[in-house]
Amino acid sequence: MEQTGTPVEGGSDARRRLFRLALGAIGVVFGDIGTSPLYTMKETLGTHGMTPTPAAVLGVLSLILWSLIIVVSLKYVIFVMRADNKGEGGIMALMALAQRSVGRAARMRWLIGILGIFGAALFYGDGVITPAISVLGAVEGLEVAAQGLDRYVVVIALIILAGMFALQRHGTHVVGKAFAPVMSLWFVVIALLGLRQILTHPQALYAVNPLHAVHFFANHGLASFIALGGVVLSLTGAEALYADMGHFGKQPIRRAWFCFVLPALLLNYFGQGALLLRNPQAIESPFYLLVPESLLYPMVVLATAAAVIASQAVISGAFSMTREAMSLGYSPRMMVVHTSREMSGQIFVPGVNRMLMLLVFGAVIGFRSSENLGAAYGIAVTGTMTVTTLLALVVARRLWHWHWLVLVPVGLLMLALDLAYFGANVLKIAHGGWFPLVLGVVAFAVMTTWRRGRELVMREIKQGGVALAPFIASITEHPPLRVPGTAVFLTANQSAVPHALLHNLKHNKVLHERNVLLTVEVLETPVAEAEERITLTPLGNGFYGLELRFGFAEDPNIPLAMTQCARVGLTFDMMDTTFFLSRETIVANARRPGMALWRDKLFAFLARNAMPATAFFQIPGNRLIELGAQVEI
Repeated sequence: MEQTGTPVEGGSDARRRLFRLALGAIGVVFGDIGTSPLYTMKETLGTHGMTPTPAAVLGVLSLILWSLIIVVSLKYVIFVMRADNKGEGGIMALMALAQRSVGRAARMRWLIGILGIFGAALFYGDGVITPAISVLGAVEGLEVAAQGLDRYVVVIALIILAGMFALQRHGTHVVGKAFAPVMSLWFVVIALLGLRQILTHPQALYAVNPLHAVHFFANHGLASFIALGGVVLSLTGAEALYADMGHFGKQPIRRAWFCFVLPALLLNYFGQGALLLRNPQAIESPFYLLVPESLLYPMVVLATAAAVIASQAVISGAFSMTREAMSLGYSPRMMVVHTSREMSGQIFVPGVNRMLMLLVFGAVIGFRSSENLGAAYGIAVTGTMTVTTLLALVVARRLWHWHWLVLVPVGLLMLALDLAYFGANVLKIAHGGWFPLVLGVVAFAVMTTWRRGRELVMREIKQGGVALAPFIASITEHPPLRVPGTAVFLTANQSAVPHALLHNLKHNKVLHERNVLLTVEVLETPVAEAEERITLTPLGNGFYGLELRFGFAEDPNIPLAMTQCARVGLTFDMMDTTFFLSRETIVANARRPGMALWRDKLFAFLARNAMPATAFFQIPGNRLIELGAQVEI
């Protein structure tokens, strides 16, 4: 996998590549946070009994400014993005990094795993709501442009979303190239619209003083705490910056944020504030009322295009996270399509794409407006943010060896903000916040059930296995008929005889000249180093133990890896090699210890519909023999 960090300084080619990656990041990574101005001010000051008085406007502006600086700039862009797992980002990569940092401490690894899975599950909820609220918020500009068009908003949004999901198969690279000019235009336009209002009413700039945020809380009581649930909408997409780091690299994302995206966002938010200071009635649609009437329709078109791009950030992040979850054993195997020859992190997962599309359609039809979805949005975002902070603090302490005098104040500041935002959104559970929580609970149940189910299957296989060393000894004393060629048996237990080998010997009464027991291990790093890729153990009498290791961001290609075994003393001729694999049929049994019956049945269903291991490991079908095995859990 190509590393996506900072190019070598000083070279013109390196600078051009950095610029191209930064431009691509603008087209993919910043869409979500870049379209937040469409609905943030309206949701914060136009609902929950708030009135856009000058003090309230300045207080909310101050909260947005300092939230973007502290949460996005300092926490995510500077602090959390340091915790890259060999170039890969996202909560699953962070979880693997945190688990590696605590070594073999079983309880800590379990707790970190639960936190990581919970954060990942909430991120899927975010991936459903972001496309729905972004596209609805953009299309609702038609209501400002002309009366009577509101009845078509949902239909138009569904058509746009269908086209967006159809585009995903072309890949992040192609989508980024197509979207980068549009998104760059979007940021320029919203910055100019905001600057136009600021020049007319510069009083909005007083909100730079954080005391206005303090006064806002002092004067508005509980309403100010509830308003935090709207302010957090300005931060949506921060997690996607980290999740998409493997697509573009940290340096391009950082430069694009500080040099282009953050200034444009602040100018627009302060422009909306200036408009509300002059005309409080503009709270009905403060974003679109910034736009001159003659440019309203073109702005709706541009906003809709930007909203589609906003969805791209979380969708591509969901693809990356799913592949990591599959490799780490938290998700059933699915087809993964690589869409770029340059960047292995740019992928398309058709199964996830279809699932997200159906759920997004359901959210649009069920909630019908960005205002209704705004109540559902924040809880998934803030929950994931809190988990990310906890995991990053573990990494800072155990891997970076931060002193407690530094770790404690930094951690308290970040957790105080995250928990404040999360608490404000908990109040919205009855008004739609239940939706992402339900999605998160379902995703959590699937991921933990798959992980636990695989552990139970491995336990049953190991308990029922025949010890390997005595078997080889008996074969030596009473040799069966040996046939030319190499047999490769996939197994999870190197100390036991694979079921496929026993079945082959029992029914065919022969053994191959060479018999290789192959185990595939996925590491907690994105890419396996060359020296740890292969371990070969001669077992005698033509038997070998072979372990192949892959990183969680790699696609395990067993035939390709086996061609590299010559350097450890074992060569393979693929035309003379046969792969044997046991295909387990899972049977749920309520009398066996392990999981609840409903989880056993869920795991059996997932196992039946998972991508076959042979296809996942890219084993050619014409060199494969599969033997069935029934496993009760």
